[in-house]
Amino acid sequence: MSDSLFTPIAIGGLSIKNRILMPAMHMNMCRNFEVSDRLIRFYRERAEGGAGAIVVGYATVDEYSGGPGNIGCHHDDHIPGLTRLAAAIKEGGARAGIQLNHAGRYNPSFFLGGRSAVAPSAVPSRLTRETPRELNGDEIAATIRRFADAAGRAREAGYDLVELLAGTGYLISSFLSPLTNKREDGYGGSLENRMRFGLEVLEAIKARLGGKVPVIVRVNGNDFMEGGIGRPEQQAFAAALVAAGADAVSINVGWHEAQVPQIVAKVPRGIFAYMARDIKKQVAVPIIAGHRINDPQTARRLLNEGFCDLVAVGRALIADPRFPEKAAAGHDDRIVHCVACAQGCFDHIFKNKAVECLCNPRAGHENEEMDPAAVPKQVMVIGGGAAGMFAAIAAAEKGHRVTLHEAGLRLGGQLRLAGRPPGREEFLVLADDLERQLATAGVEVRMQSSVDRRLLELQRPDVLVLATGGEPIVPPIPGVDLPHVVQAWDILAGTRAAGRTVAVLGGGAVGVETALLLAEEGTLSGDELKFLLVHGAEKPEELLRLATEHDREIQLIEMTGAIGANFGKTTRWGMLQDVERYGIKPLVGAKVLAITPTGLQFEQGEQIVDLEVETVVLAVGTRARTSLQQVAEELGLRCLAVGDAVTPGTVFEASHQGWQAGRTIE
Repeated sequence: MSDSLFTPIAIGGLSIKNRILMPAMHMNMCRNFEVSDRLIRFYRERAEGGAGAIVVGYATVDEYSGGPGNIGCHHDDHIPGLTRLAAAIKEGGARAGIQLNHAGRYNPSFFLGGRSAVAPSAVPSRLTRETPRELNGDEIAATIRRFADAAGRAREAGYDLVELLAGTGYLISSFLSPLTNKREDGYGGSLENRMRFGLEVLEAIKARLGGKVPVIVRVNGNDFMEGGIGRPEQQAFAAALVAAGADAVSINVGWHEAQVPQIVAKVPRGIFAYMARDIKKQVAVPIIAGHRINDPQTARRLLNEGFCDLVAVGRALIADPRFPEKAAAGHDDRIVHCVACAQGCFDHIFKNKAVECLCNPRAGHENEEMDPAAVPKQVMVIGGGAAGMFAAIAAAEKGHRVTLHEAGLRLGGQLRLAGRPPGREEFLVLADDLERQLATAGVEVRMQSSVDRRLLELQRPDVLVLATGGEPIVPPIPGVDLPHVVQAWDILAGTRAAGRTVAVLGGGAVGVETALLLAEEGTLSGDELKFLLVHGAEKPEELLRLATEHDREIQLIEMTGAIGANFGKTTRWGMLQDVERYGIKPLVGAKVLAITPTGLQFEQGEQIVDLEVETVVLAVGTRARTSLQQVAEELGLRCLAVGDAVTPGTVFEASHQGWQAGRTIE
C-alpha cells in the first residue's frame, strides 16, 4: 500500500512531491528586511530533508506591514535576497513559496519609527496595547496594489507559490471581523462588505501573477475571539476566496489575542484539523491542515481520514529537518519530535531574538560548521539528563569516543519530571528521542554508574563533561523536616503522595506544575468525558465541571508578587488560566515563617496566618551539584560543566549548553 504522506499532489497545476508543507513562521533572522545567509542555510537544510514545499515568511508588502526582522518584499532592492532564498529551497528539492502579509494593528509603533499602525478601524490591540490609525479609502486601494506589487516581486524572484495570510488577527482578518471593523463604507458592516478587502487583495495578486504562480490563502478555521468570526463565517470566507481564484486554502486557528491555547504542549496533536475538514467539504481545491502535527502517524491519519489534502508541519521541521526523509524511509522512530515548549521559537520572537530550538540546538545555527575533531579524544559525560545527553551526542558526532555514566535506572533526568504534569507529556517523548540518538551516535551508556574519585583516577578521560544536574533546595524553615513535608520532585516522580489539603511553597514553574498535577488527580480523563458526552449521560456544563473539579484544596504560596514568573511568555498565560480553572488558590507576597505539625505559618503584609494542611510541598528552587568539579580540578582533568551543574535553569538552557560543550571539544 502506498504511503499517503508521500503521494504527489498538485496545487493550481504545480506538482508537489509529497503532502508535507512547511508553513511560514517568523524566524527573525533578517536584518533591515534583508534575507541573511543564516536564513538561507536554515531553509536549505529543511528542503534537503525532504519537505514537499516550504513557504517562507511572512514577507512584508509595505513599510507599515512588519518589522526589520521580517523578510522584505516591499521594495525592488529585496529581490536579490529573495532570489537566493528561493533558489536554495528549490536546489534542496522542495517547492519554494512565500507568504505575503500585513500585520495591521499587530505592528508595534517601535517598528514604525513611532508612527501608529494602520487598521480598518481605530480599535486598540491587546497584543501591542496601542491604538491603530484607521485607513482611508485611498490608503486601502494603495495597500491592495502593494500586495500585488509584492506578489510580482515574488514571481520575479523565482517562487513557485505565493501564499496570502488572511487570518491570525492581521490586517485582512481585522477587516473580516466585526470586533475590529467598525467601518460604515463598502468595507464594513455586512459579512459581504467585510470580506471585500481580502477578496480584492487576492484578485489583485492573481491578476499580477497572470495565472502562472498558484496562490494559497491561509485563513482561520475559527478566530477563538468572543464576538469575532466563528466557524460558519470563516467557512463562507474560504468558499468566497476559492471562488475568487484561490488555488488552495490553508487552515490555522486563533488570533494572537485569543485565550484558547493553540501551539503549546497541552494542545493535543492535530486537534484543530476538524476545521480543515469542514472547509474541505465545501470547496474543490486542496486543503492544508496545521497546528501540532509533529509526527508522521498524526499526519497520515489526518490525510487518510479525509481531514485535509496536505499537512502543515512547522515547528516539527525546526526540531528535525529530516522528518520527511526519515518518515519516507520507514524510520519514524528516529525522528526528534517537537515538544511544543515554545521556548526557542515563539518566546524568542517576543524577545526579538532569532528562532532556536530546545530539541535541536543546531536549529538557527546551520551555517556554523561542526568539523570532525583532528584527534579523537576519550570523553566521559557524567549525567544522563538533557544537558548530558546533548553533550554526549555532539561530542560523538565530532568523532570522539564518548561514554555516558548515569547513576539512575533511566535516562532523561529532569525531563522525566517535566513530563509528568498534565499536558507536558511531550518531554517524556524527548527523553526517549535523545536516548535513541545516543545509540545512533555510538555513545556507550553505562546505567547505575556512579562516578567517584576512584573511577576518575582509574580512567582519566581526556575531557570530563559534568552534567550532574541539580537537587531540590531544602529551605531553612523551622519544621521543614516534619513527616508531612515532601519535595515537589518526589510528587512529580510519583514516589510520594499528597493529602487532601496541600500547600505548595514556591510559585515558579515547578510549583505551578506540581499544583496542577495534584489538582488533576480525581478529575475525569478525556476518554471518560467523551464516553459521557457521546452517550448523552451528562450535559456539557456538567462535563466541564467533571473535567476540572477535584477534592483537594491547594494553596500556592509565593514570596514575590507574581506566580509563574519563570515561565516563557507563550506558556505562562495558559498556566495561570489553569491555576484559576482548577481552583488553585495563589497567595503572593507571602513569607513562610514555620512549618507546624498541622500545617504552616506565613506572613502576608501585616498579617501572620496559620494555615492547616495535610501536606506541605517544597518547590523553592534547585541548587547545582558540584562536588565532582573540585575532584576533577584536583586530578588535573579538563572539565566542562553544563546545565544545572553550573546554574539551575530551563531545559532549553541545559540542551544548548550541553550541545555547545560537546561540539567545542577538540
